[in-house]
Amino acid sequence: MRSSTKKRRDPMALFAVLQTTFLLALLPLRTYQSEVLSEPLPLTPESLNVSINSTKQCLHLQWTVHNPDYHQEFKMVFQIQISRFKASNVIWLENYSTTVKRNQVLHWSWESELPLECAIHFVRMRTMVDDARIPAPRLWSNWSSWEKADAQNSLGDHPLYVFPKDKLVEEGSNVTVCYISRNHQDNISCYLEDVLIYGRQLDQNVWAFEFKNVSFIRKTGTNFYCKGQGDPEGVVLLVSKVLEEPRDFSCETQDLKTLTCTWDPGNDTGLIQLPSYTLFESFSGKKTLCKHRNRCDWQVTQDSQEMYNFTLVAENYFRKRSVSILFNLIHGVHPMAPYSLFPKSVSATNATVTWKVYSIGSSSALLCQLQLLGEGKVIQQHNISVRVNGEYLLSELKPDTEYMARVRCAYADHFWKWSELISQNFTTAEAAPSEAPDVWRDVTFVSGHPTVTLFWKPLSKVHANGKILFYNVVVENLDEPSSLKVLSVPAPANSTKVTLNQSSYQIYVTAHNSVGPSPASAVAISGHPGNENVEEGRMNGTEDGFPMSWKPQSRNATGYVVEWCDSPQHLPCVLRWKNLGPTNTDTVISSGAFRPGVRYNFRIYEISTKRMAHLLEKKAGYLKELAPSYNPKVNMSNLTSHSFTLSWKDYPTESQTGFIQGYYVYLKSKTGEKCHRGFEKTFLTDNSVCCKYTIDNPDQKTFVVKDLQPESAYEFLVTPYTSAGEGPLDDFRKVTTPDEYSHILIHIILPMVFFVFVIMIICYLKSQWLKDKCYPDIPDPYKSSVLSLIKFKENPHITIMNVNDCVPDAIEVVNKPEGSKMQFVGTRKSPTETKGTKPAYLDLLPTEKNYSGPGPCICFENFTYNQAASDLGYCGHFPVTPQAPHCQLGPLTSPENLLKTLEQNYMNSLGEIPAGEANLNYVSQLASPMSGDRESPPTNPPEPALCSEYKMQMAIPLGLASPARSENSSLSSTALLDPREHCH
Repeated sequence: MRSSTKKRRDPMALFAVLQTTFLLALLPLRTYQSEVLSEPLPLTPESLNVSINSTKQCLHLQWTVHNPDYHQEFKMVFQIQISRFKASNVIWLENYSTTVKRNQVLHWSWESELPLECAIHFVRMRTMVDDARIPAPRLWSNWSSWEKADAQNSLGDHPLYVFPKDKLVEEGSNVTVCYISRNHQDNISCYLEDVLIYGRQLDQNVWAFEFKNVSFIRKTGTNFYCKGQGDPEGVVLLVSKVLEEPRDFSCETQDLKTLTCTWDPGNDTGLIQLPSYTLFESFSGKKTLCKHRNRCDWQVTQDSQEMYNFTLVAENYFRKRSVSILFNLIHGVHPMAPYSLFPKSVSATNATVTWKVYSIGSSSALLCQLQLLGEGKVIQQHNISVRVNGEYLLSELKPDTEYMARVRCAYADHFWKWSELISQNFTTAEAAPSEAPDVWRDVTFVSGHPTVTLFWKPLSKVHANGKILFYNVVVENLDEPSSLKVLSVPAPANSTKVTLNQSSYQIYVTAHNSVGPSPASAVAISGHPGNENVEEGRMNGTEDGFPMSWKPQSRNATGYVVEWCDSPQHLPCVLRWKNLGPTNTDTVISSGAFRPGVRYNFRIYEISTKRMAHLLEKKAGYLKELAPSYNPKVNMSNLTSHSFTLSWKDYPTESQTGFIQGYYVYLKSKTGEKCHRGFEKTFLTDNSVCCKYTIDNPDQKTFVVKDLQPESAYEFLVTPYTSAGEGPLDDFRKVTTPDEYSHILIHIILPMVFFVFVIMIICYLKSQWLKDKCYPDIPDPYKSSVLSLIKFKENPHITIMNVNDCVPDAIEVVNKPEGSKMQFVGTRKSPTETKGTKPAYLDLLPTEKNYSGPGPCICFENFTYNQAASDLGYCGHFPVTPQAPHCQLGPLTSPENLLKTLEQNYMNSLGEIPAGEANLNYVSQLASPMSGDRESPPTNPPEPALCSEYKMQMAIPLGLASPARSENSSLSSTALLDPREHCH
């Protein structure tokens, strides 16, 4: 029975359990349904408070949400409105979502692009529950009341304000500046960096200026200011460059105790306040603020941490930048630089170098790299494993050469990077020169004897193996081998001159340093001039120099030498040469001294086995030909009415800027006539028309211009041309052709002019002879040519007439004063009495042939025709008695004495005679004595013959004045008389 009962009770129990479970499951569901289905109540924001942050130009909002029906957290949306100047002018609308607890204080900030001081702002909000547990529809709560934010309340009474103050902005962003003017009538002007700008008016007394994409100008900021009637007001905009992300971020250790992380911070932001850098390690959770903007140290702990995950954060006012790195401590070992690097045992070709290193651990080895540098380049490199000290032998060095040895090391087990380098310089010892000097010669012959100038190039440093002290020159006479001449030339001289005779010589040159001599260079000199009659060839230069080639003359040539001058236009010539091997028959000569438009002459020599140089070829060329810089001096000749000849001389080759290919002859006519045969019409640079004739033969130096017009004006010019162009066209000469017949007149006139000129020269040279012959100063009758014209058959000894005994003639005094008596005896008139007396003349009148009346006799000789008689004083004055029929011829004195005598006797004789009765007798001129010395007084004078007529002899001085000449008076003449004639 127990068992059956028991079985009946088990199903009931199971049912009771299931019922209870079901009821318990329905209870939460009902509770949830009651919450979801209940009608939501709006949650209005409470305690809204608005504050102003002028530094950041932000409005900060603070509020709460309070509702006793809600105890859970809900997701809510807050809709915020911001107005400016008035509540209806909404400028911002934003939905802010957050999770809200009951009675929680909420915060929200809004940054204004317009400075808050320049406008009044109004803020309000409403809320809505945005939670999935709240059934739809979800409704907004009521708006809160407007909250006013007025930053102008804190301003004073200043007439002008500018905002924002000390604004900090990032480069590339936009910024708005405004000003507030208390005086509406004031005229405000605003400037950005002293440049006037214009804004927009926001309110009655507010103006705004918006600057977009501002740029960095200077660290001290960008200046903006406004000014009106009062003092200006302004602000400084501090513009920051954009903060860059750190680059090349890495960490390393030198001693496994300290980690050093480095990075490149990028460009400076330009602000006084630098960005901050923080190093954070994520495995340990530690961080440190870095003291430097590009480096940070991290202390390694003793907890055997090998892996590090670093994050570097750069932060400034505007933004943050970060970069991360995963780092293994063992793999980031950067050893410290080695020290005590020292070269020892330095010889001419070897040197041993030693150094020391810092040990990282007792079992750790370093890999060191030894580098050898010469002339700034690595020429040897060796890797050596070092624990404490390193040493290495450097070989194959060059003598007297400066080297640099430098060493760096790295962690051998896990290579990360090399340590810093250390270096040391050293110089190897000197050795004897290893190469013979490059020697050449220039031979000139003076009076048949060669004078040799030796040149040599300094040895390069590689071959000199030390400082060259001097050069030895040994001159060996091949005809007299025992005769040696040694010259020592101190360095740095590179030439010497040696005078030789007509023998053959071998000259050796060696260079010497402190160790010894170099190998010798040999030059052979012949005592006789070589063949210089080699035709000169032409060649063209290129950008690389002068390429040239030649044909060898001998198969046994040991080499070739090309010589030239770098500056042939400058004297003396600086000789250059280039040595070539026996297989080289072409080369390119280049030099930094080569210039365009300069003619370079090259001479190519072949060197024989005896070191004798033979001239092979001559070449001339230009690196680049240029147009001639000037024209030749042209002479014009043979000018006719239809032609003229032009001639000019050769250009000096040194002054040629290119090879002269010919000449152009330009001819211009004033009348514009057609070009003559052979000329072509062309236009000059001034667009004038000209005729041009081309002479394509550079050796032609004359040209005849034909077919010209007479009496026409022409202009001509001769200019050379090269492959680069012609000479200047600015020196035309003018010529005018003569008349067609003018040359005939010239052939007649020129000989006549020449003949007259010769006559004038002869007359000038014989002027004294002509004067003596034709018009002497004091004519001498004995020298007169008139005598040769007179022929006397009766008397061949006729001579110049002399005064002899003569029958005196009467002298009548003319212009005798009437009624007065002339008083001459013992008295003379005073100057006042004779002042008005005019000169009077004595006329010689012929007398009657039977005249025998008494009277004084005056005897004189004509001294004009017989100067000798005057000088000897033959004729004198002898008074005669009235009974004497004739005057005795006596010696006379000089003409002055004669005149005085005449005057005195004339006065004495007339002083006692009444006026009108005075008379003078004139003694006729007679010929000189027939025989004897004509300069001696006559002893037996011949009987004088009477003369028939006479002429006036002389003028009577003022003291002998006579009355005026009467109408009946007449002049008598004088004549040369024969001695047989007598004076009447």
